[in-house]
Amino acid sequence: MRYEFYYWAGIQGRGEFARLALEEAGAEYVDVARQAGGEAALMRLLDGAEAGHLPFAPPFLKAGELIIAQTANILLYLGAHHGLAPTDEADRLWAHQLQLTIADFVDEAHDTHHPIASSLYYEDQRSEARARTADFLKSRAPKYLGYFERVPERNPAGPAHLVGAELTYPDLSLFQMLAGLRYAFPRAMARLEPKHPRVVALHDRVAARPRIAAYLASDRRIPFNEHGIFRHYPELDTAA
Repeated sequence: MRYEFYYWAGIQGRGEFARLALEEAGAEYVDVARQAGGEAALMRLLDGAEAGHLPFAPPFLKAGELIIAQTANILLYLGAHHGLAPTDEADRLWAHQLQLTIADFVDEAHDTHHPIASSLYYEDQRSEARARTADFLKSRAPKYLGYFERVPERNPAGPAHLVGAELTYPDLSLFQMLAGLRYAFPRAMARLEPKHPRVVALHDRVAARPRIAAYLASDRRIPFNEHGIFRHYPELDTAA
């Protein structure tokens, strides 16, 4: 099947978690909004121009007649169809639970630079962003990273992955989470990473996978920038 993937053309954002799964799966897909006329096609789907369940916002994936929205939902589908999720029901639910926790982590990272409203510019909420980021780096990021440090330690199949003995989509998503935090907060992450060696090791294993390494080196990987979830504002990045 040739998938149609819909997300904004110039940012990684929440869409990047799905892109990583598509790349690792070796799936045939087109990143629609990056094609000529693609953003207009994306907006037509948002406006309900095609039959099927109406998505609220990108990302969404068109798989045959299916239109699947929400990052975790897209990954649930791709995981089942491309060997990126466990076959055992309990482990499959566990993988999905981890993905939903990563989604919470992503939301908190986003809100460091937009703590009041997404509709306002960062410059309109700069002082609130400093306060929100200080708490994120002191309390919330260490809490999430500490949790994901413990998860592989408790994996009965060994600490190489979050779930089971093989790579699953939450591994890919945790890789992206750490990569984004490194971009946004390099000073703070230099302090935090030594306390979370399993998370760092998982990131490095994912980055070294042949398909992921090829993707990261290609022009298909949109660079981090100050329009997505992970933004580097030096005044927010504290080592303390």
